[in-house]
Amino acid sequence: MRELPLRHAVALGLLHGPTELLPISSSGHTALVPWLAGWPYTRLDPKQRKSFEVALHVGTATALALNPPTERVRGNGLFLLAALLPPAIAGYALGDQIERRLGSPSTIAAGLLGGAVALLGGEQRGADPRSLADGLGLSDGLALGVAQALALMPGVSRSGATLAAGRAMGFSRRDADRLSWTVGLPVIAGATLLQGSRFARGGTPRQASLTLAAGATSALLSTLASSKVLDRRRRARLLPACVAYRGALAAVAIRRMRDNTS
Repeated sequence: MRELPLRHAVALGLLHGPTELLPISSSGHTALVPWLAGWPYTRLDPKQRKSFEVALHVGTATALALNPPTERVRGNGLFLLAALLPPAIAGYALGDQIERRLGSPSTIAAGLLGGAVALLGGEQRGADPRSLADGLGLSDGLALGVAQALALMPGVSRSGATLAAGRAMGFSRRDADRLSWTVGLPVIAGATLLQGSRFARGGTPRQASLTLAAGATSALLSTLASSKVLDRRRRARLLPACVAYRGALAAVAIRRMRDNTS
């Protein structure tokens, strides 16, 4: 962890807030930005990178718990169960394998593009025939749960996948945003607690403590600040820009890979 300068740890923490709140993939940015910038983060041992990413998620999850980005949607027990079980099972059983096999720049670029296509497809529905007042059922929860499970692939984005699912189900951008955070906050909290407990049992080397603390603190502050700036209305207005940004970032990554192989 001493190979990661403190300023890079703080920068990645500050980046984590807005990329978590917007549907552009915080995990994808944590991997791609150092790779594109040539930072030593990419040379860290995989376990060290994982511990740092857990620290970022701890800071972000704490901020989201203190200041939720939107009010929750009230749903029945079956809806919530169907929305939470798929990502919980997939994350517990396949999380480590997904990160090892699908965490390369090429797969992250593919996730960014795939998520952009899904978001764009949801925007093509036109009128919004559904209202949250009509109620939510088992099929609604299952659609959001499958979307969250697919978002385990770096680059896809949990909020992006659930927003696309919500729009495809016929909800407005704002209602899809409320649905996204209603089912997403428990998943973020659960995953953070699980990963954090695993690393806590293994202990933290003293020389890594400052780096991890800097990343977690900057992620917490960044998320708190971003929650005030990126409210539900602004997030809804920024959705088309986020789709374009995802495509542009994927194009930059693909071009870099081609340059490296030429």
